[in-house]
Amino acid sequence: MEALRELAGRHAFITGGGRGIGAAIAAALLRQGARVTLAGRDAATLEATAASLRGQGEVNAVTLDVAEPASVAQAMASAAQAFGPIAILVNNAGQASSAPILKTDAALWQRMLDVNLSGTFHGIQAALPGMLEAGWGRIVNVASTAGLTGYAYVSAYCAAKHGVIGLTRALALELAQKGVTVNAVCPGYTDTDIVREAVANIAAKTGRSAEQARGELARANPQGRLVQPDEVAQAVAWLCSPGSSAINGQAIAVAGGEVM
Repeated sequence: MEALRELAGRHAFITGGGRGIGAAIAAALLRQGARVTLAGRDAATLEATAASLRGQGEVNAVTLDVAEPASVAQAMASAAQAFGPIAILVNNAGQASSAPILKTDAALWQRMLDVNLSGTFHGIQAALPGMLEAGWGRIVNVASTAGLTGYAYVSAYCAAKHGVIGLTRALALELAQKGVTVNAVCPGYTDTDIVREAVANIAAKTGRSAEQARGELARANPQGRLVQPDEVAQAVAWLCSPGSSAINGQAIAVAGGEVM
């Protein structure tokens, strides 16, 4: 049981923590004893998730816009007042929009960069000083297999997620002797709201049924299924553990073998 509490006293801040992968990560880190702050834009969703998790440990909820550095800094300062300095940062907030390249306008392109790449950068800049002062920290960026390979019709999303992987690797080297590790997990198609929206979009544009569209995405995984949020959460929790201190600068695919 003690091993399950190896993050006791550590404060974990999770962006996009109100649902899906973020909520699963929160539950996994609570099981290891961490205090958890859920962060995102939808206050009602965050508070509902926080309320559902409070029986497992200490949970707080704060609103922010990851694309706005002042909003991120303010949310982290508020969270630190409640639970102490942030020792673990999970940059999970993200958006995925699809369009052929010639229909990808500047606004869509910029939104994908702002949320997926710049949002990760802003979170790191706000949380890192406290980690450096403590001499210990874990930064885990939830990227995507789209950060490791290409997918048609999501060029802006792929570009942003490739940027997250590059940021992860560069920062891992910069902080390698500071007690802070930086890694990424790269889920394949996962059973979340983003994939459900993709299924609806495919069905609407192609005339296929939702079941057929879902099956098409599942077939991208050699295991023939969608990844479950808790499977991603377990990978994140391991990277946050004290025993993962030699794991740094890695981009770990959680995708059933889709990307090797």
